[in-house]
Amino acid sequence: MTMLRRALASCLLLVAAPALAANPSPESVDQVFADYGKDGPGCALAVVRDGAIVLAKGYGLASLEHGVPITPQTVFDIGSTSKQITAASILLLAQDGKLALDDDVRKHIPEIPDYGTPVTLRHLLHHTSGVRDYIALLGLGGISFEDVATDGDALTAIARQKSLDFKPGDEHSYSNSGYFLLSLVVKRVSGKTLREFAQERIFTPLGMTSTQILDDHARVIPRRAASYVPGPDGGFRTAASNWEQTGDGAVQTTVEDLAKWDRNFYDPKVGGPALVEQLQETGVLNDGSRIPYARGLVVDEHRGLRRVQHGGAWAGFLANLIRFPGERLSVITLCNRGDVDPTGLAMQVAELYLADRMQPAAPEPVPPPEGAAAAASTAAVDTARHTGLYWNPLTSLVRRIQERDGKLFYVRGPGNETELAPLGGGRFAMIGAPVPTEVLFSSSGAAAREMRVQSAGQPLLVFEGVEPFAPTAAEFAAYAGTFHSEELDATYRFSVEDGRLALRTRRQPPFPLDPVFADAFSQPGGLLFRFARSGKEVTGFAIGVGRARNLVFTRTGS
Repeated sequence: MTMLRRALASCLLLVAAPALAANPSPESVDQVFADYGKDGPGCALAVVRDGAIVLAKGYGLASLEHGVPITPQTVFDIGSTSKQITAASILLLAQDGKLALDDDVRKHIPEIPDYGTPVTLRHLLHHTSGVRDYIALLGLGGISFEDVATDGDALTAIARQKSLDFKPGDEHSYSNSGYFLLSLVVKRVSGKTLREFAQERIFTPLGMTSTQILDDHARVIPRRAASYVPGPDGGFRTAASNWEQTGDGAVQTTVEDLAKWDRNFYDPKVGGPALVEQLQETGVLNDGSRIPYARGLVVDEHRGLRRVQHGGAWAGFLANLIRFPGERLSVITLCNRGDVDPTGLAMQVAELYLADRMQPAAPEPVPPPEGAAAAASTAAVDTARHTGLYWNPLTSLVRRIQERDGKLFYVRGPGNETELAPLGGGRFAMIGAPVPTEVLFSSSGAAAREMRVQSAGQPLLVFEGVEPFAPTAAEFAAYAGTFHSEELDATYRFSVEDGRLALRTRRQPPFPLDPVFADAFSQPGGLLFRFARSGKEVTGFAIGVGRARNLVFTRTGS
């Protein structure tokens, strides 16, 4: 009876599988990668349909030094696309009865401080833990990608934190610390490193013979591409990292092997149907709202079709595996140059194959009119009330709204701006944004300006209006001195040089800071320093990035 049921189920599956659009021509797919020719780094591509590769190609060079071309057998570091392997490993251990997703992480890693509220493995899987991102912590502490950084370095950095960024479950904020900690849980529960466990339980059973997890920066990996970033004067420079953490990244693989992992979502040899279902179960916040992040995967919709994906970026490598499960089509792009958009490339290929299955693309926001009509349009939306400086207290992001030639622009930094199209009622749409994004302005007077930025599938960002800051030469002197952070185990020194505040950190040359708003300065890369005072005396400052908020330094000397 069981065999009969399976046979009937297989027949039903074959009947239910939708007919796909005819194969696009190879030339049309090649055109998507036309910018990645023979002389520079590029990408490998695989298109997988009904569990089989229907197209696999390489574009560009795996090694500029040796002129080695990229092929479907070229190995790439896939960065955060690795997280689904870590999530699968945790779920397999849960199936084994060796852990539970609602375990407090301190049950397995007691080095983590007790923050007065449990941080569970479930929180780590969904990025709802509030644990600060170790990559940001090490970077702010003066560790560069060229330095050798071990599991011990990352765990020590996390364990030094005196607080979480938010109560677990209250928010969704991507943190590499969660998946790094999950790799340690695998090791302590199974007695095997994540590299060993994944090899035994996932890669070998699926025949992924070119795949491994890199936990030793000096290990030689056959057929591995070198990685590159654009050089400041043209051409390319090598990119590299000597960090050895796993869990949040570190899987080394090919498009051909990832196709075998992709096939497991339809014919689950590893973990069975339960694993496939659990990997795609999206998270729920404390208020009951559901987030698009599942377990090492993002689940959403694109033009009416359910989409499951995860991208990755690390040290010049970029990757994405995008699956349209209802259409049984997946596109894999692995690249070795830091200036590409693997998600955009994969989506262009997917749209060639699924054009007749997708709903029409949403119309692009209409730019404001030109000339005199533009002036009338911007006057109608009261441009003066919207232009100015805005700050997000949670992420420390600073944005500027500028008006130019009768149009409004959302400015992230020099050379990085997006035009806004008015929608009425203080609402604007970003023109050319990767995902639909709206900007809403509101105010109850000049002193209470607010800007809300909502991108599809992303948390709402709320910015406060702030006034620009232009300190005098005498005022600059108040910020000079030495400051230390226990959480980063780092000392920063500020001095006044050539009429500007300059920062000196470990092994870095001094670089100038720009005043932003009262007692706040920024560096060219966007890091914001918010100084605190006791009376008129500057006593410390706080810095933060989106994944590690409000790190406090106290003054230790003048």
